[in-house]
Amino acid sequence: MMGMKQRSFAPLVNVSLDELVPHDHFYRHLERTLDLSYVREFVQETYAGGGRPSIDPVVFFKLQLVMFFEGIRSERQLMRHATDRLSVRWYVGYDLNEPLPDHSSLTRIRERYGVDIFRRFFEAVVEQCQQAGLVWGKELYIDATKVEANAAMTSVKPRFAVEAHLATLFATAGEEAAEGTDQATSHEASAHSDAVQSEETQAPMQLPVALSEEMREDLTQTNKERHDWIEHLGAQDRTVTTHWYQRMADWHVSTTDPDASMMVTKGGSHLGYQTHYVVDGGKARIIVGVLVAPSEVSENKPMLDLLWRARFRWKLWPRQATGDSKYGTEDNLVTIESQHIHAYIPLPDMDHRTAFFSSQEFHYDAKLDVYVCPAGKALHFDRPHSTDRSLRYRARAKECNHCPLKAQCTTSKQGRTLCRSVDEDYLDQVRAYATTEAYKKALRKRSVWVEPLFAEGKQWHGMRRFRLRRLWRVNCEGLMRAAGQNLKRLLKKRGWGRRPCPEGAANAAFSLLFCLPLLFHWLLEASFWVGLSTGDRKGWGRLAYL
Repeated sequence: MMGMKQRSFAPLVNVSLDELVPHDHFYRHLERTLDLSYVREFVQETYAGGGRPSIDPVVFFKLQLVMFFEGIRSERQLMRHATDRLSVRWYVGYDLNEPLPDHSSLTRIRERYGVDIFRRFFEAVVEQCQQAGLVWGKELYIDATKVEANAAMTSVKPRFAVEAHLATLFATAGEEAAEGTDQATSHEASAHSDAVQSEETQAPMQLPVALSEEMREDLTQTNKERHDWIEHLGAQDRTVTTHWYQRMADWHVSTTDPDASMMVTKGGSHLGYQTHYVVDGGKARIIVGVLVAPSEVSENKPMLDLLWRARFRWKLWPRQATGDSKYGTEDNLVTIESQHIHAYIPLPDMDHRTAFFSSQEFHYDAKLDVYVCPAGKALHFDRPHSTDRSLRYRARAKECNHCPLKAQCTTSKQGRTLCRSVDEDYLDQVRAYATTEAYKKALRKRSVWVEPLFAEGKQWHGMRRFRLRRLWRVNCEGLMRAAGQNLKRLLKKRGWGRRPCPEGAANAAFSLLFCLPLLFHWLLEASFWVGLSTGDRKGWGRLAYL
C-alpha cells in the first residue's frame, strides 16, 4: 500500500538544540579545539564605552569561518544558511527562538574593524600554529596568483573622466553639508586639529639600537621615501613614472571597483588582483604572510616587505627564500643575500636574447678590474652606467674592429661594452646556486608547496573571484581565507581525523614527483636482468627506449 506523508508540525516541547546536533559534528570539534574569545581583546578599541550592546565579536568571526568552510559567497546567503542549519545555530550560540543577526550588521562590523583587525585575527591563528609546532621557519616560499575582481570589463572608463566626476560630486556634497553644519562643527574641528597636533608633536619611541645621529637620520629619510607595500595594502606607487612606459591603469579605471586593474588570463582580459602568499617550508605548509595587490603591481615588488614582516613578526631565521624567476630582480637578490639568506630564485637570462657573445663568455679579473673577451682583449672601465648601480666597461675600438670574432661579438664601431653591477659578487653567489642539488630541490619543492594552496583556495573556498570590492575589502577577504586554510592544518594537528582533500592531493603529487624516477629505474633494471636470463636483448632494448 502506498503511503502518504501528511504535513503537520507540532510545537517543540522540552527539546534542546544541543541534543539535536550530532556529537561528532565538525562544528562541535571546531568549538572544542578553537577558542575565539581572544578576539574581544583586540576589537575592544573599536567600540564605545556605553550604548546598546553590539553583536558579540566572537559571533562575527564564527560566521566568517562558517562562510569559509561552507563556501558561501555573501552575508545575505550566509544568514539564510544559518537560519535553517541547526549546527550553525549551535556553533554561533543562538537558540531556536533567538533571532539571528541581520546580514547588513555583518557589513557594518567589517567596515568598523577594517584591515588591521582581520590581520590581527590572521596573525593570532598563525601564532597558535607556531605554538603547536607547525611552523618550521628554516625555509620560506613566496608566490602569487591571479584572482578576478567582482567587476566587469564594461565598467572600465577613462580615468580623467571618472576622477573629474567624483571631484564634482564630492565638491557639491561638501558645499550642501557645509551650509548647515559650519557653526556646529567648528568646535569639533578645532578639537580634532588640536588632537592631531598633539599626536604629531609626540616623538615616536626609539628602539635601543646603537646608531649615530647621521645614520638614524638617513634611515628615517629612506623609510619616508620608501613605498611600504603592506602599509599601503598593496596599492600601486603612482609617484614613480617612466617616459618609455605607461601603465594601462593610469589611463583607465573601473567605476565598479576602482582599485582593480586589467589582467590577462587564459580566458581573456579581466579586472583582477594578485594574492601573494609567504609559506613556511614545514610539512604543514602554514601561510605566514598574505597581501592582495592590484594586478598591475609586479609580483616582485612586495616580496621584500612580505619576507621581512614574516621573518621579524614570527622571529624566524630562514636559511633560504625561494621563488620563481619573476622575483629575480637585482634588488631582491642582493637584499636577500646581504642578510645571509640563500636566494634560491632563478635569474632572468638577459644575455642570450641575441646571437652575440653573452657576458658569461667574458672573464672578469678582479685584481686588474678588467674584463677579458674570448679573443683575449681587455675591456677597461669606461664610466658609470645610466644609474649608480652599474659600471660600464668598453674595449678599444681599434682592437675590436680588427678582431676576427667581431661578427660574433658586436656590430658597434666604438667597441664592445659590458655593464657590471656594483653588487655583482652577490649575483655571482646566486648564479653558483644553480648547479647545487639544494637549489634544484628547492625549486621542485616550491611547485608542490605553494601552488596547491592556491588550488585549494580556488577549488574549495571561492578564490577564483573576490566577492567584495575595493582594495581594503579584498585584503580582508584574503586574510580571512588564509586564516581558514591555516585552521584546517591546526585542526588536523589537534585531532580532527578528516584530511583536507587539497592537502592530500599535494602530498600525492609530491610523492609521485620523487617516486616516478625510482620506479622507472627499477623497471629498466628488472627488464635488463630478465633480458639476460631469457636472451631477449631486443625486448629489453624496446623497453629501455620506452
